[in-house]
Amino acid sequence: MKRPVLCLSTVCAVFIVWTMFSVPWCSSHPLEGGTDSPQLRLVEEFDRFKLGFSWHNMSCAVCKAIFATLDIALLSDSNMERVARALGEACVRLHLAEAQVCREITELFRDDVIRALQESFLWPSEACAVLVGPTCGHFDIYAPWNVSLPRVPKPPVKPPTPPKPGSPQSRILFLTDIHWDAEYAEGSLVDCKMPLCCRNDSGRASWKHTGAGYWGTYGDCDLPLRTVENLLQNVAKSGPWDWVYWTGDIPAHNIWSQTRAQQLNELVTITRLIHKHLGPNVTVYPAVGNHESTPVNSFPPPFIHGNRSSRWLYDTMAEEWAPWLPKEALETIRRGGFYTVEVERGLRVVSLNMNFCARENYWLMVNSTDPAGQLQWLINILQESENKGEKVHIIGHIPPGLCLKSWSWNYYHIVNRYESTITGQFFGHTHVDEFQMFYDEDTLTRPLSVAFIAPSVTTYVNLNPGYRVYYMDGNYPGSSRMVLDHETFILNLTLANNQPSKPDPNPSWTLLYRASEAYGLSTLFPSDMDALIKVMKNDDHVFQRFWYLFHKGHVSKPCTDTCKTSLICLLHSGRYDLLTQCDVLHGDKHSVKKTMC
Repeated sequence: MKRPVLCLSTVCAVFIVWTMFSVPWCSSHPLEGGTDSPQLRLVEEFDRFKLGFSWHNMSCAVCKAIFATLDIALLSDSNMERVARALGEACVRLHLAEAQVCREITELFRDDVIRALQESFLWPSEACAVLVGPTCGHFDIYAPWNVSLPRVPKPPVKPPTPPKPGSPQSRILFLTDIHWDAEYAEGSLVDCKMPLCCRNDSGRASWKHTGAGYWGTYGDCDLPLRTVENLLQNVAKSGPWDWVYWTGDIPAHNIWSQTRAQQLNELVTITRLIHKHLGPNVTVYPAVGNHESTPVNSFPPPFIHGNRSSRWLYDTMAEEWAPWLPKEALETIRRGGFYTVEVERGLRVVSLNMNFCARENYWLMVNSTDPAGQLQWLINILQESENKGEKVHIIGHIPPGLCLKSWSWNYYHIVNRYESTITGQFFGHTHVDEFQMFYDEDTLTRPLSVAFIAPSVTTYVNLNPGYRVYYMDGNYPGSSRMVLDHETFILNLTLANNQPSKPDPNPSWTLLYRASEAYGLSTLFPSDMDALIKVMKNDDHVFQRFWYLFHKGHVSKPCTDTCKTSLICLLHSGRYDLLTQCDVLHGDKHSVKKTMC
């Protein structure tokens, strides 16, 4: 049975703390091999008693003593090595993943996770508050916090109006979640035991099974480079483009075996391919995805220095993206992976590093209060734009409704305050075609903004490759700069891989749908998207069309009953605390939301 390890960084953090208590910290001898090691005996005890163990059986004094000792023990490199080895064995024995994945991922995550635990404020009273109870301490790692808004009155809100017929429009190419797999192998196993298949090490498909296709495969597989390049060749012919938004996630999902050199090679390769095919006259505005780093989701805030910082990644991004971005933008990229640029007179783009809001980013255990000061910086940019009469587009990878609660709440508050300035929000990450609504904070009934979430380039999981085109109110005085319409294009893998004798050497990327035609909308303003949700609630035919397009035209399971109500709830929820009210986050077996972390 295949075990998901997409979010093993979180599992690693939990297991590191758990396994440490069975390690004989006062001994300098290495762990004994075999099944008689104390770590594996502890695993067996957990297996035998299941839920019999409880931290609440421990006294507060003992708990704090353990964590105080642990704090000191983690300063020893030899102890870190022993923890990693025990962690890998525990992962294997609990069948969290294949043995190779368990051991490689614990080795990869070991240093960063332990360093984050060392520098966090979880020791010892916070940890014991979680494990023993609030009488033993106060847990405030993700405590509420607020950014400061300027004491400038919010301008009167003027509802947007559709542009006059014949008004200029901007045509924007949007790419996200490419996930190029350098080890993709045609004919390899599609249904392997590893978390990512269709690779050189997946094994060859037998006559009983269909092997990985030439252009890509439905399943737990990413894309070969030839498919990415074929996409870029096609979009180059489909121009002209006014500009491009590209919201990250370049590497494949083999998160247990990645190196910095590989991540940088993939960043450089894809960046240069985009530049090569789109040419020097098309500006690309990138954003940082959660897969760009290794370990995945590891994005230390700027107060982490040295080899564990993200400078190795940000510096390369600045170098490779320099043809598209001005010097000032490159400076903030090097500091924290975010930036702002004037796109045209009257329009500015802000590219956020959404890893600073991600619960999977274990560095936020150290301090989750507005990491890198990014939201306060955003407020300053928005206030300056409001003063100048600029409109602002925000791009990023992870949608704000999936962020940590306080970060998401503050972002929602900012969008409310600057609703007349922020005229577009564009994200990726989930790999499917959806959106999140923003409403007024007082009543949560007046729609005021939409976060559009575009489908992925990759097939992961069980999807057609795809990309998005946005049509914006264009460059003229008084333009709303809002989204008027969008199109989604796909590569139909069933057709591309299965010509009579061999794969199509020049496959077609075809229009899957145009939003205005599919849903009968004149514009895609917030009021239009809110009205669409209401229609989907009452008209199942419209909802099922949305569900088909949600998966880029390749649906494996129907969505009815709880699945439907959960998805509609998610569309309403641009803020995390609103999203938590959806059944999908309460263990519903028909969950439609699986974060592609």
